[in-house]
Amino acid sequence: MAVSNRIICLSLGSQTIRLAEFGLDKQGGLVLCGYRASELMADPALDAARVSQIGLVLKQFAAEIKANGAPSNYSVPAQSVFTRFVKLPSVGEEQVEQIVAFEAQQNVPFPIDEVIWDYQLVTAAESGQLEVVLAAIKEDLLEELNSAVEEADFRTEVVDVAPMALYNAFRYNYSDVTGCSLLIDIGARTTNLVFVEAKRVFTRSIPIGGNTITAAIVKDFNEPFGTAEERKKRQGFVSLGGTYAEPDDPEVARVSKLVRNTMTRLHAEITRSISFYRSQQGGSQPERVFLCGGAVVMPYMREFFSEKLALPIEFINPLRNVAVDKSVDVTEILRDSHLLGELVGLGLRAGSDCPMELNLRPASVVRARETASRIPCIVLAGVCLLAILGSWLGYFVHATRVQAAVSEQLDKKIGMLSQVKGQFDKIQKTIKAKQEIVAPLIEAVEERDRWVALIEDINSRLPEHPMLWITSMEIEQSKNLPAGSAKGKTAALPVLVIKGLYIDNPRGLGVVDDFTTALAKSPYFTVQPDKDRNTVQPDEWAASYTFRLMLKKPLVP
Repeated sequence: MAVSNRIICLSLGSQTIRLAEFGLDKQGGLVLCGYRASELMADPALDAARVSQIGLVLKQFAAEIKANGAPSNYSVPAQSVFTRFVKLPSVGEEQVEQIVAFEAQQNVPFPIDEVIWDYQLVTAAESGQLEVVLAAIKEDLLEELNSAVEEADFRTEVVDVAPMALYNAFRYNYSDVTGCSLLIDIGARTTNLVFVEAKRVFTRSIPIGGNTITAAIVKDFNEPFGTAEERKKRQGFVSLGGTYAEPDDPEVARVSKLVRNTMTRLHAEITRSISFYRSQQGGSQPERVFLCGGAVVMPYMREFFSEKLALPIEFINPLRNVAVDKSVDVTEILRDSHLLGELVGLGLRAGSDCPMELNLRPASVVRARETASRIPCIVLAGVCLLAILGSWLGYFVHATRVQAAVSEQLDKKIGMLSQVKGQFDKIQKTIKAKQEIVAPLIEAVEERDRWVALIEDINSRLPEHPMLWITSMEIEQSKNLPAGSAKGKTAALPVLVIKGLYIDNPRGLGVVDDFTTALAKSPYFTVQPDKDRNTVQPDEWAASYTFRLMLKKPLVP
């Protein structure tokens, strides 16, 4: 049978690890191409080593089938996952995710940042509400399991919940069944109930399973868990009760009664779950029951549920619509067919749309896939970057050639201009030498007119009113040389002493202050504080004043 698209599926049960290889035929139908199963140590006291056991089994499977990093879907047991069905008000699709996120924070019994969770709309309730199934698993537990999977050379694609994978398999194989059906999946540690009705689903996990029977045997026979497990497999069956005769072997009879007591407790929980489904979820009374899981093969299990539930009971056949490749051992498949529901449901996730598509992929897997999806873009960006760099390289090579040609022409012009510059430098030196010769002559000419300019400046700053006049000007030589005076020359910083009178007036010394302010603006001198300021006496018509003006430039005789 020609198949394509290799699909590897793993059921990570509490006590048994199962692997199935699927492919797709030409019509897109699912084909079972391989099957393997391996049991783990059943004793719950060894749970700390469970992940290590899973890793060893998966590595053995990967070597046998040559996994080579093939895409793989796997399911985790229901007891590891928190599942809750929540009803929401009918809102638009854009608001559903926000409301579901809020409901997840309210319902998940762990901090939301410590779990991996997903949700899916199940159906619209009759009241107009939306029904959503939430599934969450502790992130550290999931990462530990996923490490065991990927270290065994499998590549994670889908992480499903066991009851939901079973539900998908039932829908695929029993699409012709109407009414309400109840799937009872009795595993090692829990019994998963899956109610299937029309387009809706409801699941519930009961903490009673095959190990519960083993624990009862341990207590009754006072023997180790491993020995009790072997006794259960060898001697265990569901006692028929009533008028049926007991087995001749008293130990077998004791075991059968322990099994029946456990199944009676399970039946009570199933009855309560059916009542809850009908009253709280608006479901119907189941019309039929399908048995699956490792513990249902125990003798008289079917008869027990038929008696207690008074409903048609049959073992599920998840291969009704699944082809089996001729390379597969049919005997082994027939023996374990009731155990393949999860694997078929996982296989369907790769080949078709499923009614339930929860995916609890770990954050590390999501990040790895996002990085892998970006690789083509990164490669394209790298190619574009190399192309840009190549363009710039070509540009710079061309620019370098142009620059070299231009530099060669400029070097010739620079050589010519350097000769002209040398000529200019000689001329500037000659001019500077001539300026040094004529500088004293120019200064002498300027000094000749200096006093005239100075006196004219003083006269121009006299107040316009006839209340003040100058009576004398005297030169007083200062002993201080000004900064920057020429070495070898006799230079003095002269002080011009101005004396004068001002007549009695309403402003008094204000007219002298006006004159002082005007003189302070002169470019030729600075005004020193007046130490001789007299006021007009009552019997006098005028008073004297004295200014000391320090010239800014020394006099050169």
